[in-house]
Amino acid sequence: MDNSVESAVNAGSLVSSDAEEDVLSLVQRAKKGDLSAFDSLIVRYRQRLYSVIYNMTMNAEDAADLSQESFVKAFRSLAKFQEKSSFYTWLYRIGVNLTLTHLKKRKIRQFFSFDQASEDGGMSKDLEAVSSTSNTSVKKALNNELHEKLNEALSKLSDKHRTIVVLFEIDGLGHKEIANIMKCTEGTVRSRLFYAKQQLQSYLADYLN
Repeated sequence: MDNSVESAVNAGSLVSSDAEEDVLSLVQRAKKGDLSAFDSLIVRYRQRLYSVIYNMTMNAEDAADLSQESFVKAFRSLAKFQEKSSFYTWLYRIGVNLTLTHLKKRKIRQFFSFDQASEDGGMSKDLEAVSSTSNTSVKKALNNELHEKLNEALSKLSDKHRTIVVLFEIDGLGHKEIANIMKCTEGTVRSRLFYAKQQLQSYLADYLN
């Protein structure tokens, strides 16, 4: 059955969920062994999970592999899901933890680009101001240098700080949701986010002034 899940994630040939069924119903059905219900959960969350992991690793292949691994692990651990939090929070926690472990083992200190986030409208105004300018000609002239400096600044953040920025700025999750995913307090999320933004502003001071 695990192979079926892996094949479904890879091929994308998943059963569409009934629009009237809520996530809890799908989870309960999946717990009883209904693979189509779990497929529907994959359909709902695979793109969001992939986006988060990609912005943590900046590697499409790693993001695809880790997304698949996250769903397989979620399927195997579904009986342990006590429904005290939302399913996607529980799923994101699995994905984020697997990715942090991956980054730690590989000693990858990579960074994410805001290009896709800007196109998707997922970037906050503060960070959008850093990576864009109203003057098109100036933007073209400074684009390479600006992105180089931005990436350099982001690479200096720790994995945990960068992860929180990804979840907040790119995926649009709230402090409480991020706290559940990262297994920390909302206060810790706020302080890490504040620290990360302060660090980015410091690193990019010449471009913000």
